Amino acid sequence: MDGPQTSQVLQHLSTYLPPAATWVHLVGFTCLAVLVVHLSIRILRFVSWQIKMRNSVKQFTAPPKHWLFGHVKVAPMNEQGFQTRLEWMKAYSAHYLPFWIGPFTVFNNCNHPDTIRTILGTAEPKSMTYRFLGPWLGDGLLTSKGSKWHRNRRLLTPAFHFEILKPYVTLFSESTNVLIDKWSRVAAGSSVELFDHVSLLTLDSMLKCSLGYRSDCQTDGQSTPYIRAVYELSRLVLERIQFFPYHFDFIYNLSPSGRRFREQCDIVHGISEHLIRQRKKALQDGDAREEQRRKYLDFLDILLQAKDEDGTGLTDAEIRDEVDTFLFEGHDTTASGISWALYHLAKHPEYQDRCRREAEGLLQGRTEMTWEDLSKLPFITMCIKESLRIRPPVPNISRSLTKTLTFPDGKTLPEGSLVTGRIIVTHHNHLIWQDPEVYDPLRFSPERSKDRHHHAFVPFSAGPRNCIGQNFAMNEMKVAVALILQRFRLELDETKPSPFFLQQLILRAKDGIWIKLTPNN
Repeated sequence: MDGPQTSQVLQHLSTYLPPAATWVHLVGFTCLAVLVVHLSIRILRFVSWQIKMRNSVKQFTAPPKHWLFGHVKVAPMNEQGFQTRLEWMKAYSAHYLPFWIGPFTVFNNCNHPDTIRTILGTAEPKSMTYRFLGPWLGDGLLTSKGSKWHRNRRLLTPAFHFEILKPYVTLFSESTNVLIDKWSRVAAGSSVELFDHVSLLTLDSMLKCSLGYRSDCQTDGQSTPYIRAVYELSRLVLERIQFFPYHFDFIYNLSPSGRRFREQCDIVHGISEHLIRQRKKALQDGDAREEQRRKYLDFLDILLQAKDEDGTGLTDAEIRDEVDTFLFEGHDTTASGISWALYHLAKHPEYQDRCRREAEGLLQGRTEMTWEDLSKLPFITMCIKESLRIRPPVPNISRSLTKTLTFPDGKTLPEGSLVTGRIIVTHHNHLIWQDPEVYDPLRFSPERSKDRHHHAFVPFSAGPRNCIGQNFAMNEMKVAVALILQRFRLELDETKPSPFFLQQLILRAKDGIWIKLTPNN
């Protein structure tokens, strides 16, 4: 058709088509209808999930809950809330306890070795609370799931082989001796706050062992941006877990806490990225200091060299995620373990004296420990384990079920359930431990340990998702406790409040742990 004819046809057809304004209305109505259908489907799924969750927890006895706050107000994440949970365990069940956070979210707490074993025996992904760590720790070993977790766990396992760990004992000794030198300049009988000092000690060790980086963080003190940022991030994550509206990303991202969280993440990421770039540049330039450092492999060496079956290594983003995870988990949890161990020994001078005699008999004045020394500290090891029982650095672990989970007694939880292994409550379960509040290192003697349930004591978790660095942590705790007790006598500072613990990402003391130091002449 020529131009005039085409124009006539189009003009004729236009008489049958709605005007442009009507098209706009039709498109808008369609979009609105799609949105309504989408929201309706999501609401129906949420309601269906809620019905399923509420029906599933009916099989467990539980204390009354507030219609809006659930159990959060009556059992907060601190020592007072912990005591409330112990009372509930005796009053309701020593195996299970549903715990509501807000009106819609319920965690099925497991407080007994039989039930906690069922959780830890699976490779189920971490619960939604670990999602809140994502912007900080990325998709590292702590937070990843599925095939990525399996791959990275396999690639990183060689980093914790005992041949890799051996040289670290020297580095632990070096860092502990920096702390001892600092404390030697404190007047006899003066008190120090343990957690601040020990956190810097373990960060110093972690920087050496993970990145081959020798810092001055112990002498710089709390001015270290990384330490301040980690403390703040831990607080903000716990705040988000406990305040239900913050579970929604769009609300949290607009809140002052969300903005603060992003700022602190930028600080932590900046530090780790700087250290990684520094290492890569040193390797590329053939820095002479690298040759000296190559006396041992550190965590970053393993990350840079790791390859799967296809010869594929970790990306720069994956390396940063694992470094951030290792720096946080490796220094903060170990700092908690060492601090509470020293606190318990200060509180029980009879056990402290026995530990000191063991350390002095082994070291004979040496200020550096060796790999072979670690197996020759049986009583110090028992004291550390008993402290880990009473005050485990990681008090809880959570899982989000991707399939039905069946417990030994036949009770089941459906897919989508949130399950928590309450490690700290299990460690105080009255059915398993006699006088669980009493600090008694001899519980871990070979004679008294041999018939104990394998999941009665799980400070490093257990099963396929157990703590990959547990030997690293135990070794550092042994070195720090032995060297410190060889040089100092520890005594509680009675002028300070008794440590009131807070269950944050790790177990901390609200007002610190204050210890008086006396040189051991």
